[in-house]
Amino acid sequence: MEQVREGDLRKLALLFERHHRALFHFFLRLTSKREASEDLVQEVFFRILRYRHTYNEKHGYTAWMYQIARNAHLDFLQKQRAHASLPGTAEDDGPEYEVPSTALPVDEKMSRNQEVKLLRQAMERLPEDKREVLVLSRYQNLKYEEIAAILGCEVGTVKVRVFRAVRALGQIFFELQGEKAV
Repeated sequence: MEQVREGDLRKLALLFERHHRALFHFFLRLTSKREASEDLVQEVFFRILRYRHTYNEKHGYTAWMYQIARNAHLDFLQKQRAHASLPGTAEDDGPEYEVPSTALPVDEKMSRNQEVKLLRQAMERLPEDKREVLVLSRYQNLKYEEIAAILGCEVGTVKVRVFRAVRALGQIFFELQGEKAV
């Protein structure tokens, strides 16, 4: 990233190649919309190019990139809310996900697909801040230190937020299953 910041824009292609899939999955887990996720990835790399002069290697590229991604997602949400408040607009249901077909028995596959569907629904019902911290920690596998840099808080705060988000996700998941959370 230092080379991009200094003006070697050809290196941006290398950064895109290394990070676009992770960003796409980050956005897909937050939005559940494939097309929106693709657009958001493009927006992040456009912003990386535009704001390259703000990069500080002290905080690391990944944290800086996800901070930009987070801001792009917040802007996307604001546009969605404004669009949803207009008369005659409808929301997209988003893509359906399935558990990959393996050597599991049919009834076990069906049960697993149902659990994945319930988990996705539970994630969609989580408040945005809880969903975001879960995606960063559990799906993007970022370290708590990186998440703290992205969110602008202490590592201890991130640990508490992740714990609370996991607990909230579990409660929603069990409610969707028709069970009481323990």
